[in-house]
Amino acid sequence: MAPLLVLTNYTVPMVTLPQTAHDLGAGPTGPVWILGSIALGLSSLLLVSGGLADDYGRRRVLLVGTAVLAVAGVVAAVSTAVPLFVAARLVQGGASAAMLAASLGIVGHAYPSGSERVRATGRYGAMIGLGTAVGPLVSGLLATVTSWRSVYWLMAAAAVVLAAVSARTLEESRAAEPRRFDVPGVVLLTLGVAALLAGVTEGRLGWSRPVVEIALLVAVVLIAAFVLVERRRGEPLVDLELFRRPLFLVSTGGALVVGAAIVGLLSYLPSVLQMAYGMTPMATALLFFAWSGMSFVASLLARYVPLPAGGRLASGMVLTALGFCGLIGVASSLSLPVVLAGLVVSGIGSGLINSSITHLAIESVPAHRVSMGSGANNTARYIGSSLGAAGVALAVGGFGVRAGATVAVVACIALTGLTALVALGSTRATSVAHRP
Repeated sequence: MAPLLVLTNYTVPMVTLPQTAHDLGAGPTGPVWILGSIALGLSSLLLVSGGLADDYGRRRVLLVGTAVLAVAGVVAAVSTAVPLFVAARLVQGGASAAMLAASLGIVGHAYPSGSERVRATGRYGAMIGLGTAVGPLVSGLLATVTSWRSVYWLMAAAAVVLAAVSARTLEESRAAEPRRFDVPGVVLLTLGVAALLAGVTEGRLGWSRPVVEIALLVAVVLIAAFVLVERRRGEPLVDLELFRRPLFLVSTGGALVVGAAIVGLLSYLPSVLQMAYGMTPMATALLFFAWSGMSFVASLLARYVPLPAGGRLASGMVLTALGFCGLIGVASSLSLPVVLAGLVVSGIGSGLINSSITHLAIESVPAHRVSMGSGANNTARYIGSSLGAAGVALAVGGFGVRAGATVAVVACIALTGLTALVALGSTRATSVAHRP
């Protein structure tokens, strides 16, 4: 239920962005921050949350994150200006980071290995697809009946219920030997990722602006300093040796591509359809339900696919690339049957990707660091989503709404196809290395 709530809350502004921006009196940069602020909070604190969950209790971190999400949801609902709303969504992003890292860590601890882990991670991945489906639908419906604000009240109430149920039913779990809190690592990584995403977010309105150049420069310096500091620490926030593991690289790299080429593209496409073809928020939500609904179903059924996790990841990337071919036509005319077919095929691919990446995220790290694996995986996903959305915005700004959308779709097809080849090659190499 945690990833369901997080992804529902993450996607609710997608189809109500024009109304939200209007009511809050947003200027030129306002809509960008309304849509992207939660990704900044998520990406900045996912790895930190994963380490805290492993060392100080996964149930505890999940409960704190859920409670903070509820409070920030109330603030978002009553906001009357962009800065307050953006601040609330930033806090919701941090709370969501705690919920995602801790909840997947709990799943990894409860199901150490075998077919039950495959089944559990498939269900977990399915909730990601379901949340992506529910968010725009609920948001569009409530915006039509009442206003865009009501969905944030609903998210706050759902968070309270989830916190209460979690407190009563979940057992605590943590690493047998907690590490010391890595203050330098936490500070450098959090500020570095925040500077990177702030620069990317502002860059959608022009990459040569001083604020963008300064933010990106600060990000490079802080992240480089983080790597140097972590290499010298006995108990680092992130074990850099994990990047020597092929499965870990496939997991985090695949998540980065998912964020950039899938989440980034599809989070911007509803706005393109509304601007170019005058579609209503509810109509775009229903259209994209075909993608997210199929993603949900495919994740649930992924355990029946007779392939290892890496093979399912590669297959999902191929199906996503094929499905995106149906979106190329949005440049010239809106053929709903073709777009719908493309979303269905890519949705099936996304479901296979979600189940396999979720499995790889906890399979590719030591058993006592499952929340760290979750944090690294989701950090890559949401950094990728910000980069992808920025890329789509850059293409739309440079080529116009329709032609820019086509450029973005073609780029995403190429990226997912290339990732499929890399994932397949890495999986084969790993299988050969472990063959007796």
